[in-house]
Amino acid sequence: MRLPEPMLASPVDRLPAFDGQVAAEPKWDGFRALVWRPRDGPVEIVSRRGTPLARAFPDIAAAAERDLPGDCLLDGELVVWNAGRLDFDLLQQRLRSGTAAAARLAATTPAHFVAFDLLCLGEIGLMPLPYRERRAALERLCAGLAPPWTLCPSTTEREQALEWLGEQWAVAGLEGLVLKRMGQAYLAGQRGWRKLRSRSTTEAIVGGVSPSLARPQTVLLGRLDADGRLRYVGRTTALNAPQAHALAETLEPAPPGHPWTGRRFTASWGSREPLAVALTAPELVAEVSADAAVDRGKWRHPVRWVRLRADLSPADAPPFGQGDQPSAG
Repeated sequence: MRLPEPMLASPVDRLPAFDGQVAAEPKWDGFRALVWRPRDGPVEIVSRRGTPLARAFPDIAAAAERDLPGDCLLDGELVVWNAGRLDFDLLQQRLRSGTAAAARLAATTPAHFVAFDLLCLGEIGLMPLPYRERRAALERLCAGLAPPWTLCPSTTEREQALEWLGEQWAVAGLEGLVLKRMGQAYLAGQRGWRKLRSRSTTEAIVGGVSPSLARPQTVLLGRLDADGRLRYVGRTTALNAPQAHALAETLEPAPPGHPWTGRRFTASWGSREPLAVALTAPELVAEVSADAAVDRGKWRHPVRWVRLRADLSPADAPPFGQGDQPSAG
């Protein structure tokens, strides 16, 4: 079976009115994935970018083989809990690990799969059905499942959605809300849902580092404009030692024709002191924490490095010119 592209969400800056036709679900700090348990053949786990993940998550693959009925296709989020909160770094360790190391991690820090949509069950394709009917079928399926399977909470009550945006849920690692129309079909590859972040973070593309690939201390960030060109948007504050080490292991030198070739960067805003820069292949996406001070699409102040987002591609970062942060208002 050719797996569909996941349905996606567009950002909004505040919670809409709830009219009984909108459902809110928590937005999880994990890896978006489809889990396909065919009637015959091996289980497939595929990221939103189409990357096979079964080798990195043998615990989930084995559970799907054991627990799910034949020809079952789930959409959801791979997560790892650690010390009472979601741990994105442990998830990324799975991607960087070989088969034996992934098996060890599965034993010591097992993953869970938070299911929020059911796209196929047996011979029945559910994608054309409205969300309310897919949700009802998913609830019936999950009623008979135990961990590592988790049914994603869903509510049509605005008060409950506001609680999920609160500090207690954010501390646990939840990122906000995904908003879905009750009557909407599953639109593969389309941004038919909406998402509201509870954290003041955003994404940008790693375009270079200073002073060198081997010793990155700060990161130069960019975003794609309407013509697909990488535009410079700002630089991070100094990385700490673990962040610098982890980033150095993933950096690749810039290929010929990098759009910033020959560009001069300065050490700080308004400074004339040149900055030593090593350009990188603009393929990595970073999550950063930034304030709302934006000047012509660029952050006026240095942003704080949060982490790499191995689950995102450069096209997933917000476009050039989108620098303000959403609020939960």
